[in-house]
Amino acid sequence: MNLRTRFPQLHKGANVRFDLSPVALQRWNPGVQAAAEGDSDIGIFDVIGEDYWGEGVSSKRIAAALRGIGTDNPVTVNINSPGGDLFEGLTIYNLLKEHKGTVTVKVMGLAASAASIIAMAGDEVQISRAGFFMIHNAWTLAAGNRHDFRDIADFLEPLDRSMADVYSARTGDDLDDLQALMDQETWIGGSDAVTQNFADSLLDSDQIDADANASGGKYAAKKLDIALAKAGLSRADRRQLLNEFKSTTRNAGGPGMRNATDDSTRHAAEYDLQPLNKIQFPA
Repeated sequence: MNLRTRFPQLHKGANVRFDLSPVALQRWNPGVQAAAEGDSDIGIFDVIGEDYWGEGVSSKRIAAALRGIGTDNPVTVNINSPGGDLFEGLTIYNLLKEHKGTVTVKVMGLAASAASIIAMAGDEVQISRAGFFMIHNAWTLAAGNRHDFRDIADFLEPLDRSMADVYSARTGDDLDDLQALMDQETWIGGSDAVTQNFADSLLDSDQIDADANASGGKYAAKKLDIALAKAGLSRADRRQLLNEFKSTTRNAGGPGMRNATDDSTRHAAEYDLQPLNKIQFPA
């Protein structure tokens, strides 16, 4: 699906960046992964969409993984992700829906925001008893004058409707009811996810591996990016600052990637990011 064709407002929202919910990133434990992965498994254990360092789960990587598995072969998608770029999430959802083989989704820990959209593509969806879906309205960082923000609000509204439609196709619930849940930023635990038809069954605990000692710098850098944005820095300024940070921090991004995500996921630093109490205007 060409999202720019479906949403012509995109040219108005050119200064909009879909990003991680700080709450989801704070509650995410990146140490939760699959206990074992086979040749037909795809691991989504990172944020959705590429960051400044080319890391994260992109639709290109998922498409490549699906080609490697084979069009008609079954695929298992293991998820533990705080979400990220909405359009990448919708594109990955479509790739999985178009896959001819059976798609089994296993939510190991968290499927938040864009990752929850991806999870809805499963022919069968399983979730850990201690796992969570998080659904909410499109969350973005934006800059501009009052006219820009009116355009951005108009731009976001059909995207929220599109997400609600994806959830409705899976659960059978009314669109307005689902949008009410999204308005509240709703967290849905494992058993409730099954009851509410977001998932079909609970996942056996022996399929999950949790590294309590997972830690590292690149997830702190993702939180730093959000903090800098909330402090008023433009995306270009944040990119320059973080690139300078990377150039002075050896191996800050961790080792190479396996499947669609980086296997050496790390425990995110814990601190609370709150919106600023005032609006800052550029000089």
